[in-house]
Amino acid sequence: MLFGSQRRGSETRSFKKVCLSSVATLSLLAAGILSAAEVNVYSAREENLIKPILDRFSEQTGITVNLITGGADELITRMDLEGANSPADVLLTVDVGRLHRAEEMGLLQPVESDVLTSLVPEQYRDAEGHWFSVSLRSRVIVYDKERVDPAELSTYEDLADPKWAGKICIRSSSNIYNQSLTASLVSHHGAEATEEWARGLVANMARNPQGGDRDQIAAVAIGQCELAVVNTYYLAGMLNATSADQQEQAQAVAVFWPNQDGRGAHINVSGAGVSEHAPNRAEAIQLLEYMVSDEAQIWYAETNNEYPIRPDIPVSDTLESWGEFKADPVALDQLGIHNTEAVRVMDRAGWR
Repeated sequence: MLFGSQRRGSETRSFKKVCLSSVATLSLLAAGILSAAEVNVYSAREENLIKPILDRFSEQTGITVNLITGGADELITRMDLEGANSPADVLLTVDVGRLHRAEEMGLLQPVESDVLTSLVPEQYRDAEGHWFSVSLRSRVIVYDKERVDPAELSTYEDLADPKWAGKICIRSSSNIYNQSLTASLVSHHGAEATEEWARGLVANMARNPQGGDRDQIAAVAIGQCELAVVNTYYLAGMLNATSADQQEQAQAVAVFWPNQDGRGAHINVSGAGVSEHAPNRAEAIQLLEYMVSDEAQIWYAETNNEYPIRPDIPVSDTLESWGEFKADPVALDQLGIHNTEAVRVMDRAGWR
């Protein structure tokens, strides 16, 4: 599957037209439900990255969205402790590993929705409807434009090559994004080969893992390392930041899409599921359907610089500038299934 090819040329349809279309769609979906007052969302996304679109949903439907934010593990634990008394209707989080964990703990219920199954590609939703992706991001290699020849880069596996000794920055193994990347390697190569890779990667680290993805980009920009592994939307956010320092740091690096001659670049998602004990189930499903609508998908692309879940929605200017790329077709539930083994592999390899 290729991403980044959603052209902006038919931006002939205006945002206003899309909004009107979404209103018409929602009026059909919400017939007879406007009197239902609220939906409670437990969100692991930063408020500024989700609240604007939730507010838009409320404006169009009259349904109040009560937003509770926190760390994904914290929210999952909270739902588990609350049990049948949990007020949560929707769990929204930023990695399929957390969605799989919540599903395994019995915290999400299966949903049947023609809207969701028709708009969300099969690869990006749970087979039984426990969760659905709402936006995509890739975990890529960024490199110092001045010191690295991109012709030397090729795959994630190549990051273990001794030629990169002392040149790589990456987050801790406790980071779910790195766990999912490692889980994808376990899925493709098995645990033993992935452990060997992880040992090579650790040997090539320029410093002990520290900070978030933006910190890895900054470390490349100031010369602490030559390569970093980051999610695309962090780099896009820095390029479009109001901070001149962040823009300058982001402009010092370029994106390299790994494994383009093979399986393709690693993909992860933000996604959502309906709580097992949702007190407002119908409204929760309606919210998930809205999050894959034209309006919400355009918002994810333009505002958050994430790849839309739907191939018919155009990407942002920033993402388009990075070109098309081949995405790893592995079913995302495999990232959750192999998460525990991935963590063990990383621990044994000394990735801290």
